[in-house]
Amino acid sequence: MEAPKLTTTLELVRWIGWAQRKAAEDWVRARELTFEQGFVLGYLVQNPGAIQRDIAQMSRTSAASVTSLLQGLERRGLVERRTERGDERSKRVYATPAGAELISGLETAMADADESILGPLSPDERAALHALLVKIAAELPQPTR
Repeated sequence: MEAPKLTTTLELVRWIGWAQRKAAEDWVRARELTFEQGFVLGYLVQNPGAIQRDIAQMSRTSAASVTSLLQGLERRGLVERRTERGDERSKRVYATPAGAELISGLETAMADADESILGPLSPDERAALHALLVKIAAELPQPTR
């Protein structure tokens, strides 16, 4: 695929973000997961017992979307929802051993993708780019939870 002619800084930033997302999508699709399922499954491995509201906030999606996503992962035996003692309304979500195994390696795959994307830059250039992006991000509105 030929790279499009990018003329603005933010077009370049979006193109880089697309390359990173594509690497993640390719990795999770090879495991028959959607990008969103892979993202949530990885989150649950790192945050066992999360509640659905936390998952919705973290993924910046609706509670209904999270419910549907979790149902698909449950059908495959990759997550389970457990009711807390004393609070039958509250359910905590856990990756099953099969889910944790399926998603293991995602962090390494993403680190490899990041390395590939940033490969043309020297360590000093990477540090400068990082500092500039931190400066920009500090002035942006923060996502609401």
